Formats: sequence, C-alpha cells, structure tokens
Amino acid sequence: MGQLAGKKAVILGAASKDNMGQTIARLFASEGAEVMVAGRNEGPLSELAEEIGGHVGLCDITDHGQVHVLANSAKDKMGRVDAAINASGWGLLANLLETTEEQLDQICALQFKGVHHFLQAFVGVMKDQDPQGGSLISLSSATTKALINNHAAYIGTKTAGEAMIRCVANDFGQFGIKANTVSPAFTESPMTSESFQVPGLVDAFLPKYPLGRLNTSDDVANACLWLCSDAAFVTGQNIQPNGGLTLRGNPQAVDIEASVGAAMAAAAEG
Repeated sequence: MGQLAGKKAVILGAASKDNMGQTIARLFASEGAEVMVAGRNEGPLSELAEEIGGHVGLCDITDHGQVHVLANSAKDKMGRVDAAINASGWGLLANLLETTEEQLDQICALQFKGVHHFLQAFVGVMKDQDPQGGSLISLSSATTKALINNHAAYIGTKTAGEAMIRCVANDFGQFGIKANTVSPAFTESPMTSESFQVPGLVDAFLPKYPLGRLNTSDDVANACLWLCSDAAFVTGQNIQPNGGLTLRGNPQAVDIEASVGAAMAAAAEG
C-alpha cells in the first residue's frame, strides 16, 4: 500500500512537460493518491492526467476567482482535498536597478498574491470538510537562505510566501491543517535547461553542496511526499531537500563568472 493511499491531492503548477509539479504528481499517484493537476496549459495537463489516471483543473494562480474555483472543483470531484501543493514560480533574474515596474507587478502577482490566493482557497476547503485537515505546501527556494546575486524581486516574493505559510500553520493548525515550505536549489528542469548548457556554470555550484551533487526534482517530490503523509508531524517549517547548500551558501556572481570563463577558455584551447 502506498504512503498516500486513499488521499486526494491537487498539484498547481504542473502545466509544463516534466517540470517539478509533474514530477510531484507522478510520485503522488504512484503512492496511491488520486491527483488533480492544475495550471494554465490544458495540453500538458491532459496528457499527464491521462498518464496517472487523474483529473485536470485549468487555473491561473494570479486570478483569485480561478484559484477558488479550482479548490472547490477538486473537493466536488474527488470528495475532499488532503494535500495541495503550489509548484508555480518565475525565476526572474534581474538586477535591482534594472527591474521594471511591469516585472515587479508580474512577480508579485505570481509569488505573493498568488500564494495568498492558493492558501486562502485551500485552507477554506480543508477547514470545512469532514473530517477537517490536510497538508499545504508552497515551493520556495534555497535562495531565501543562501542569497544569490540579481534575484532581489524573486527572493523578496518567495520570502513573503514562506511567511504566509508560517501564519497559516499557526492560525489553522487547530483544524488539522499542516502548512510547510519546500525549498529546492539549482535544479535541472525545463525552466533551467538552458542554464545547464552553459559551460562551467554547474561547476560553480557543485562545491557548495556538502552531499556532492545538485538536488533533483525527485528529491523535492520525495520531501513533499513525506510532508503530505501521515508520518510527518510537521508544520510551519521550511524543508531544504538540497543537499546542504544552505550550510555553504550559493556562489556569487564573481565566482560564477570565473568558473564559466575558465570553462570557455579551456574549450577554446581544446
């Protein structure tokens, strides 16, 4: 019997092929959960739902109404919601002095207001269902603890999301609701695939991981699985499935530039 046998889960942010949300959805389904995958792009969601025998929910997390419709639809379709995970995000790489107001509005809508919409909608469902309770997770980033250059708007909004998770854990634990953050680091995914092709970039990060490798989407999915299982008596925490990166900190821009420069020079000589 799987760790989530009989549980009902919603994974929001699973609308890009093989992204972190899809990895989490596949693992949850394999562990016995009935899963609704949600996001903005119907094609990848429908393919995944068919693969795992789940459901599709079209939803833009920046739209208050759509998120509440998603939560209520999930409860109506599956009977209840035992786990809801927000895997959406935008890795905006922008110098503070060059960040535009349009970029700031977009990232606040996604990573601040969107997280609030998500928590509000699913706390409402979990609080009112019988029996009450469930597990809420919002994916954040190791960069809120291990700073990296040119990510002020990203880090600021992710940090705000972490604060809201703690507030939910404090305010709604009485209803059996767990709320936690899971924080990956530099992870190979469709969103970062181009970065992984830059010579020397990964080499700049590897020495920062005490366990000797970068974290994977599977590492993140397994952390979410544990938090959503009955085995995890945990709430209000920021789980870091990133091999100890926060002990040493991310490389800074000068370190990355030096590593990439050395790799490119070596390639040119070869």
